[in-house]
Amino acid sequence: MREYAPHPLLRNSHLMTIFSAFWPRQYPTLPSAKDRLFEVEPGTQLLGRCHWQAAPQQHPTLVLVHGLEGSSESPYMRGIAEKAFRTGFNVVRMNQRNCGGTERLTPRLYNSGLSGDYRAVLEELITRDALPEVCFAGCSMGGNLVLKMIGELGVRAPAQLRGVCAVCPALDLAACARELERPSNYAYQWHFVRSLKSRMRRKAELFPGIYQLDGLARVRTVREFDQVITAPYCGFRDADDYYARSSARQFLGAIRVPTLILTAQNDPFIRFDTFGDPALQSNPNITFVAPHQGGHCAFISHHRGEERYWAEARVVEFCQQHSILTR
Repeated sequence: MREYAPHPLLRNSHLMTIFSAFWPRQYPTLPSAKDRLFEVEPGTQLLGRCHWQAAPQQHPTLVLVHGLEGSSESPYMRGIAEKAFRTGFNVVRMNQRNCGGTERLTPRLYNSGLSGDYRAVLEELITRDALPEVCFAGCSMGGNLVLKMIGELGVRAPAQLRGVCAVCPALDLAACARELERPSNYAYQWHFVRSLKSRMRRKAELFPGIYQLDGLARVRTVREFDQVITAPYCGFRDADDYYARSSARQFLGAIRVPTLILTAQNDPFIRFDTFGDPALQSNPNITFVAPHQGGHCAFISHHRGEERYWAEARVVEFCQQHSILTR
């Protein structure tokens, strides 16, 4: 695996993280997407933006899952998609529940424990589409979801599931919530809370009578949002119960699918020590790579072209290595 060489002007973790969201990007070879709705449970659909090769059953498929308050249009989603499609993959850029303008597709909320949504997507791609090889890649919250999914599947993972990648996965949700409360992370906390509250107000307007927003105005942190909104409306006792039951960390030892976990040791709000779990370190199915720098889901390198976004290139490379169809 090619070593990560950070861009010399972006060695600060916050600068790297923020700059990755605003660096102008183009995706010249990614074709227009065909939208598809996946019914993951009665009354709940997820929107996938699909890029199919000419003969889909003759190509591997990569399903992408975004992070908190992201969407299928997030730059890293489109960046991975372009690289993967050019390599010969079908690509499905998923929107989590209510994300990407899909609030009308379900009365339910999204949260970091809904790994069953992606099991349903996997099953549909295998049974309905007869796709012979499927890989998943998730970033941040999406990384937690795909790791939780394959850990729960364990030895029951279908043979068609060839590999999984997680970039800066939030696999200890309580630790992430605590890190966001650090003064140095105020900008991220403000961004997430502002976006979550706005989405919740839209949701309440679309589905009147379901959600009570009396305590929403007082919410100032992600943890408070999870205590006031996520936990009671998603079937958890409180925020602590939500974090404990939804974190992928507890499922790492059960993973039986080739898995790549990429993180940066200087990620501003995902603590590096959460990756010291013995279950991760001792599982032969997990390849763990942690450069000293890279920020949160950024990894902008000093190289140009394909290697400018190092983590995106590694995700596609790993999936290609575990595909028979691309050899």
